[in-house]
Amino acid sequence: MQARAPLMIEHRTIEQMLLVIKAVLAKSVLKNEIDPVFVDTAVDFIRVYADRTHHGKEEDILFQKMRNKPLSAKDLRIMNELIEEHRFARQTTAELVDANSRYRNGDNSALNDIAHKLKILIEFYPIHIEKEDKEFFPSSRAYFTDEEDQAMLAEFWEFDRKMIHEKYKSVVEKFKNQQ
Repeated sequence: MQARAPLMIEHRTIEQMLLVIKAVLAKSVLKNEIDPVFVDTAVDFIRVYADRTHHGKEEDILFQKMRNKPLSAKDLRIMNELIEEHRFARQTTAELVDANSRYRNGDNSALNDIAHKLKILIEFYPIHIEKEDKEFFPSSRAYFTDEEDQAMLAEFWEFDRKMIHEKYKSVVEKFKNQQ
């Protein structure tokens, strides 16, 4: 298995969640309400799975290793675009959290903001994923020997192994800080 394979598998999971979000959003528009717990769950998925787990492997491992390679101007440009796109997704998700908090606290006008932010994410991720799957990942493979690629794959597995601990340590810290 090549190192890019788990990243592409994760893309399929993200795409499946986007379909769920899209369906829930369509129903919420019809009912003019949304379940804030669903939004919390979607945010958790985006933050923990799509961003911290998936983008984390890209930014903390793949991109860092690529910075030590003589990248073509095109590959460097695409990598920098991907980093900016990750930042955009984080900012949009933070705005979604804010809108959901306002909605939960009785601000019904926040429903429009929630719908807008979810729509942005639903439209953003497929384009971002396609850029990675069809442009960046195939060209990035050429920069690594088979041994380097397998070592990176092992780093990805180790990164994933630690994620559950990182996730729930942050949950404990959040609740400790609220007391």
